[in-house]
Amino acid sequence: MFQRKLQWDIEKDMFLWKIIMLLWARQIGKTTLIETVLSARQFQDDIIRFNGDNLRDRDILSWENTSLLTWYIEDKNIIFIDEAQKIENISLTLKLLVDTYKKTKQIIVTGSSSIHLLDITQEPLTGRKKVYMMYGISAWEIIDSYDFAYLDRKKEDILLFWSYPRVLLENAREEKIEILEELASANLYRDILEFQQIKNSHVLRKLLKLLALQIGKEVSMNKIAQILGIDMKTVERYIDLLEKSYIVFRLPPYFTNKKKEISKAHKIYFYDLGIRNTILNDFRKIEDRGDVWDLWENYLLIERMKKNSYEKIRCNMYFWRTYAQQEIDYIEEKDWALFLYEFKYSEKKVKIPTWFIGEYKNYSFEIVHSKNYKSFLI
Repeated sequence: MFQRKLQWDIEKDMFLWKIIMLLWARQIGKTTLIETVLSARQFQDDIIRFNGDNLRDRDILSWENTSLLTWYIEDKNIIFIDEAQKIENISLTLKLLVDTYKKTKQIIVTGSSSIHLLDITQEPLTGRKKVYMMYGISAWEIIDSYDFAYLDRKKEDILLFWSYPRVLLENAREEKIEILEELASANLYRDILEFQQIKNSHVLRKLLKLLALQIGKEVSMNKIAQILGIDMKTVERYIDLLEKSYIVFRLPPYFTNKKKEISKAHKIYFYDLGIRNTILNDFRKIEDRGDVWDLWENYLLIERMKKNSYEKIRCNMYFWRTYAQQEIDYIEEKDWALFLYEFKYSEKKVKIPTWFIGEYKNYSFEIVHSKNYKSFLI
């Protein structure tokens, strides 16, 4: 297995008397990471584990059964609740636990969707929780376990199958595809359909396919609504749910001059390229594909997001494009400066758009391609 970068942070935060909350998609390694942290403890009898997928555990953790819950946990120092988004009124239960056992018990919670977890715990647990986002395996974690040369040799596999642990640990191509198909069918819509009472899963699947075909391009909500035969508000709601289920993310445009720059259309990318390719049923070799640059752009963006998140680098993320088709793939805004990046799979010279040079100051520019991308990722 891989050394997960969040392990050190979670170990450091143990018994600082805040709920440790670990979020991301199912089967990304959250439970394994927490069990790795817990396995290092000298006394295992002081740990109690609950799982939101288990009906009995849901009943114990329900708001109405406070006396039953107290009986189960009174002699325990660590309470680990896995898949907590499945538990009704979990925010009230967590608030009760924090209020009752402020400095005697460490509470650890994992969730595979923020639809019913992060949102509903926002107010009750303000200042009482430490939230971590645990992405799929990162480039840093691969390099730490092997080296950069190993990562670089796997570049083409990465663009097709990245980044679930089970997929990366499998060597056979067909086995990788079968695992991804299983993950997609079991996980993609599970929490959305269950919690949001969306009955038309067919529309949701068509929406995902449309988004998968448009990575690296600006997405028109109006056009998608027309294709799907639904209204724009429904499209917005579905995409919001896909974001909260850690399937896709949006990249907004950077602008100050609304007359010359497109201010409404976002780009939408996938958190996992293997899932994206599974949605399209497209695992052709890199040399046979026409979307290599789009895959490369998506890969670099999500890896940069992991890097910034794990290293606690606060920045705003954008793309830039004018009506005249001048564009910059990626912009980071931090410390009152702009950091511009152009992504190219093959080595190629690119100039900063002349309109950008005339309009903005205090920026740097870098071309990231398959020969120099190491520093961008780690």
